[in-house]
Amino acid sequence: AAWMKVVDALVKKHKADVIFYKENIGELQKPLRQLRPRFVAFVEKPEFLNREYVMEGHRMSRRVDEDIYADYLWGIITGFSAEDAMRLVDRSREPFLIRTALNTTCEMSDGKYFTRFAFMNDGSNGPGWWGEKNETTKETQHYQLNKWRILDKWVEKYKELDPDLLVTSSHATEHNLEMPFSVGNLKADAGRLYADFMTREYLNGTSHPRVYFAAGNCLIGNVDNDPNSMAVGWLSGMNATAMVGYVVTTWYGRNGWGGLKYWAANAGRLTLAQAIYLNQQDMLHTEFGWYPEMLTVDYPFSAGAFAEDSEFKKLFRQATGNLPTKDQKGFVHDRDVVVLYGDPAWDVKLKNPAPLGYKVDFKMKGKQCVVTIITNEYFDGALMKGGKLKQEHVTDIPFAYYFPKRVANPRLAGGQKWDIAVAEDFLLLYNCDFEKNKKYTIVLDISQGIEFRKERYAEVLKMAKEQNKLVFIDIYTSWCGPCKHMADNIFPLPKVGEYYNTYFLNLQLDAEKSEDGKMVAK
Repeated sequence: AAWMKVVDALVKKHKADVIFYKENIGELQKPLRQLRPRFVAFVEKPEFLNREYVMEGHRMSRRVDEDIYADYLWGIITGFSAEDAMRLVDRSREPFLIRTALNTTCEMSDGKYFTRFAFMNDGSNGPGWWGEKNETTKETQHYQLNKWRILDKWVEKYKELDPDLLVTSSHATEHNLEMPFSVGNLKADAGRLYADFMTREYLNGTSHPRVYFAAGNCLIGNVDNDPNSMAVGWLSGMNATAMVGYVVTTWYGRNGWGGLKYWAANAGRLTLAQAIYLNQQDMLHTEFGWYPEMLTVDYPFSAGAFAEDSEFKKLFRQATGNLPTKDQKGFVHDRDVVVLYGDPAWDVKLKNPAPLGYKVDFKMKGKQCVVTIITNEYFDGALMKGGKLKQEHVTDIPFAYYFPKRVANPRLAGGQKWDIAVAEDFLLLYNCDFEKNKKYTIVLDISQGIEFRKERYAEVLKMAKEQNKLVFIDIYTSWCGPCKHMADNIFPLPKVGEYYNTYFLNLQLDAEKSEDGKMVAK
């Protein structure tokens, strides 16, 4: 009953539909295809969450339609108790702007996104060092520190700052976070975290919204069916309203660091969930560009640490005919293993350190969608591409835009040379060297009404069966007046298209000229 109150709160908050599963989330594939949501929140107890749950969640999100991209933003609502899970729902009701932060990585150590900020170096080499910035200092001040005292300093600054954002990257498991490497430890206990000093020091949560971004930590996002895991401790004991982390060991880092890079490069514009989502679509687009067949290969984590490399090479070669490069292996490894805990519809953003260097205008004009980017004197092209944040893991990123509303079947209109990735929810614009005080326009052809399939009748029937949909067939002739009226005035209507594209696969057949049309017309 307590957990159903969490579900009821989400329904009331978003006027959402509810669907249930009994054994595993794969049971939700068919209803998700029918609903075609833009956001999905899975409410689940920690005892039933693990890496397989997360990986299947990602794969499901790409099976709603026929393109290669994920079709909704999604996250998991959980906690040590139902009351803790409810806090994730309640504290994400209002937009929130990140202003204070505490990091255990030198990335973002200039502190430019924050009014108050501190960081500790969690690396394993050399002496310890840390830095901080506050309202009176324009730049981060750096200090050396015996690495054996870094955890002490982190705890001190955690209490002092009560940060909106925490970022970590050092070695971790499902049950501990080393800070710094091999010296200090945060550990989990019954939904709380404690610093592992001679006498345990349990850490308190916060009264305001908070984001925890474990950009490069192994395993810390994996609940592993255990309420005593670190992920649950961050959500419940540290009161993170949203958390991002890996559910497997990580060596490549593209998904975690990429999500952070998208969020930082688009400070003030993209929400946390949008940044995570767009980075992942960028990864899918890159894989497809290498080999479309790559997207059929799932990394064989179940083979075990000693066998997974050889097993992956075998699977990759079977699919593509080639052996993978290091980057190709890394992309497949990282594709489905970063999880977002929290409400994916939460509007939480980083504070832009300067006036936003451009604005984006979005307009629907008949059967076209027009995206206009207008730069100003503050525009910084290097920042838009990621500002070199963790460049060894994530190279320059494209211009990224999450559409304010879903558009039907967008594709680049003729006469343009933009290098894009586009789907019904987003646009990625590659190799765009924008300049200050310029205007750039991208025109997309869209289908506002019913989307009629181009495949043959038998193929559409097969697709409909796989997607658990009905088939709507418009049988017409060139001389039929009512047919022309329907085609010109009814089928193009947005509301008609929204309904029929959601619940049907649609097909138009000429009753006199098409072989399929002649057969069906009988």
